[in-house]
Amino acid sequence: MEMKQLSRIASLGCLLAFATFAEGADANSATHLLRSWPQWRGPLADGVAPQSNPPVDWNEKKNIRWKIALPGKGHSSPIVFGDRVYVMTAAPVGEPQKPVFDSAPGVHDSVPVTQRHQYIVMALSRSDGRVLWKKVVREEWPHEGGHETGSPASSSPTTDGVMLYAFFGSRGLYCLDLDGAVKWQKELGKMQTLHAHGEGSSPVLYRDTLIVNWDHEAGSSIYAFNKRTGQQLWKVARDEKTSWSTPLVVEHGGKPQVIVSATKRVRSYDLATGAQLWECAGLTDNVVSSPVHWNGMIIAGNSYYSQAMLGIRLAGAKGDLTGTTNVAWTLNRLTPYVSSPLLYDDTLYHLRHNQNILVRLDPATGNPRGEPLRLEGIRDFIFASPVGAAGRIYITARDGTTVVVRHDSENGTLAVNHLEDSFSASPAIVDRDLYLRGERFLYCIAER
Repeated sequence: MEMKQLSRIASLGCLLAFATFAEGADANSATHLLRSWPQWRGPLADGVAPQSNPPVDWNEKKNIRWKIALPGKGHSSPIVFGDRVYVMTAAPVGEPQKPVFDSAPGVHDSVPVTQRHQYIVMALSRSDGRVLWKKVVREEWPHEGGHETGSPASSSPTTDGVMLYAFFGSRGLYCLDLDGAVKWQKELGKMQTLHAHGEGSSPVLYRDTLIVNWDHEAGSSIYAFNKRTGQQLWKVARDEKTSWSTPLVVEHGGKPQVIVSATKRVRSYDLATGAQLWECAGLTDNVVSSPVHWNGMIIAGNSYYSQAMLGIRLAGAKGDLTGTTNVAWTLNRLTPYVSSPLLYDDTLYHLRHNQNILVRLDPATGNPRGEPLRLEGIRDFIFASPVGAAGRIYITARDGTTVVVRHDSENGTLAVNHLEDSFSASPAIVDRDLYLRGERFLYCIAER
């Protein structure tokens, strides 16, 4: 990679992909990471695969390199590093039994669990989808129900190319080597999620530190662990209810900070100590969408009973930023709910609530870039986050449809593709491959 490109990435304030490596990572390491999908939302945590060129058109008979059945059900997004794909799942075992508990009686979209589950981490070959190894890290009855559209395995794994980190929430945090051996594990307790809607925040790596957010109804906190040993570096209590967003690590002014979106406050913590650096109110209930970083600004949003989105300037950010000039802009309509924004070059894309409406904004001002676009061909909710590559945007819905639009001022539709599965996990893109994880199958889509 040319140093000019590295400087551009740094100037944008992105989460540098090579930051997951030890100090001294060179440009070759950076190039390798940019040609991988090592974590939730890709190498730069913004949904973009900057050096990839996946297919535009596909269906069950066209441009499918391989398709494999996965055990159980998981909304965990796949990650890709080197010649392997890593995925997490939760598979029911034994005979179904009459439920003896329902942790959220009266909640219409919460369902009880009637079987034990195996919590599984898998590695597959990128070339043909062969299962290289399958590790059951836990088997037990889930302690609470879940959302009717949900999964007991909704967190995504992350890797630094040396170790793999899988977070099953109430079923533990695991560090595995790339052959599937567990090197260390942590038990953080049992989450009591709002309405028993389940767990979903993913772990985040930055150099030698692994960050885990733990927001629920019975005492929230955020943890930092040494990625090599599992030693707890710090733990900070959070005055929050359940949230599902994934933390974002941003280096600003030479200092890395951990940023978490949640109901009461967007908060930033010193990566080294856990000390809170700043906070800002402005979001609403049930925060699922994860924040992004653009040119020294944090953008966070959500949508449930009401809608909210805000841009927060990092320059001079300290203490309570609510109502100060550090809040560059706010919105109260057309904001995301479950899916997270895509930050592609100088445009912010996100979906209105869970609908087939694509919103386009100037990240500096929050001003719209044209009218919202209705994505024709989608007939169900969209939980997966949009991704971008090669001047294109890919939006995948629960009905099996993926709409591909151009990344330009018009965002014209290039293709409407359909597969016979339901998709809630976000896609991963590496080189010329697109990986889609459904409720039944994992697909590798590549031109043939």
